[in-house]
Amino acid sequence: MEKVAVITGGTRGIGFETAKLFLENNYKVAIFGSRKESVDEAIQKLDKFEGKVIGFYPNLTVESEIDDAFSQIQNKFGRIDVLINNAGVSSNTILENYSQREIDNIFNINFKAPFLCCKVAVKYLKETKGVILNTSSMVSFYGQKSGCLYPMSKFAINGLTKSLARELAAYGIRVNAVAPGVTKTDMVRNLPDNMIEPIIKSIPLQRMGEPIDIANAFLFLASEEASFITGEILKVDGGIIN
Repeated sequence: MEKVAVITGGTRGIGFETAKLFLENNYKVAIFGSRKESVDEAIQKLDKFEGKVIGFYPNLTVESEIDDAFSQIQNKFGRIDVLINNAGVSSNTILENYSQREIDNIFNINFKAPFLCCKVAVKYLKETKGVILNTSSMVSFYGQKSGCLYPMSKFAINGLTKSLARELAAYGIRVNAVAPGVTKTDMVRNLPDNMIEPIIKSIPLQRMGEPIDIANAFLFLASEEASFITGEILKVDGGIIN
């Protein structure tokens, strides 16, 4: 029987590449996006997987909306095996300039949303002895020069990952995270060359990551090859050392 993965932030970048890779590896996939338009566009790009991919746009800070989406996935595909909490927002705001709105937004999307998705998903994952995978970041280890709430939120994701790995092991549920380094997402692609070149020089492997590099890590951690791995934060950053 084909396994089923749920991927938040699955309409573009790392999330979309992960959805595509899982589909290519015989998963059925439900992608979550922030808007109906972005979800529909992503589904259209994956049209060769018709019948194997569905999309939703719940408010990830509202438990009832997440619960409704998971119930529909269960009804459509009959099971849920993998939850990938990938939705997130970045920040480079200096401490003194943070508004209450930005503080709340970062907390809600980067921590409350994955927490609630885990809370809702666990009853389904208990049935399949499934897997939870979270998107962390290299800045969860090193911090960053501004935008302190972003690494703070990723430190929280690491804590959630390690704690749930211990709590849910009794049910056969594994919980891990992937910590990407600098990766060629839309945001990075739009940076000027004079900003990109120093970044590349700081990476021992002398290149930025591609979304497929992160997707491959997720696929591995979801697989039976990783069946004895839980509570880990896997760095995929080209060897960056602070």
